[in-house]
Amino acid sequence: MARRYVTLDVFTEHRFAGNPLAIVRDADGLDTAAMQAIAREFNLPETVFVLPPQDPRHDARLRIFTPANELPFAGHPTVGAAVFLGKGKAGVVLEEGIGPVSCQVETLSDGKGYARFALPRLPEKSASAPAAADVARALSLSANDVAGTPSRWSAGLEFTLVPLRGLDAMARAKPQSDFDALVGNGGPGRAFLFCGETSGRGHDYHARMFAPGMGIPEDPATGSAVAAFAGVAATGRPDGVHRLLIEQGYEMKRPSVIELGLALESGVLKAATIAGHAVTVSEGAITA
Repeated sequence: MARRYVTLDVFTEHRFAGNPLAIVRDADGLDTAAMQAIAREFNLPETVFVLPPQDPRHDARLRIFTPANELPFAGHPTVGAAVFLGKGKAGVVLEEGIGPVSCQVETLSDGKGYARFALPRLPEKSASAPAAADVARALSLSANDVAGTPSRWSAGLEFTLVPLRGLDAMARAKPQSDFDALVGNGGPGRAFLFCGETSGRGHDYHARMFAPGMGIPEDPATGSAVAAFAGVAATGRPDGVHRLLIEQGYEMKRPSVIELGLALESGVLKAATIAGHAVTVSEGAITA
């Protein structure tokens, strides 16, 4: 049967920038294998399948796939789906593998919108992390390019967070064939690289994300990685509410900006949000 779909560019106000996303509507009747095949066909960083919610008080249930596997949670699919499904609404609640995600939505003109969601799970630090030398080797860099100690954090999806010295090191980073063995934690590796030197005025961090074992050689904007990064970004900040802008995708010619909100009390991260814009790019139907 023909199933309607839309594509959006997420974490950008401009078409053909940001992180592309496919949303397949009316996904009832599709099994996991069919969803994975459709995600491979679109070959975008993620494809979302919209299903009826299990809780009637919620707006939809989402299943999220990369070209290689299913994810319990991801940031740019959440923002994109909230903008698309929340047109004309103040907010939506989306059921994901991690649990229900509450999103505030603002519908703008010309197919554009803005969404913000509170992290359903605050970031937690893993007890294990790869050595800086191994991370540098996995990324085709020298040990001097790594500006601190890599760490692993998860707010629903685990990432290895890698501080680099600046944009020069960022530009030279490239995953090697042993990337998963060196960066992964018993599975496909996901590395989120960051530095305080930025390309865009007013931005706080520059970032790149690699996950070749998940079918994502590089991602233009990674909300789930920024959610994990909230644990690092909150460290040492004063109490209160902070708004940080993380740029990503510049090396891919798909500039993106992710808003990270932090709320700290007594030196402890109490809440965090991810926000950004999305814009509709195309609509069509896929037979499946």
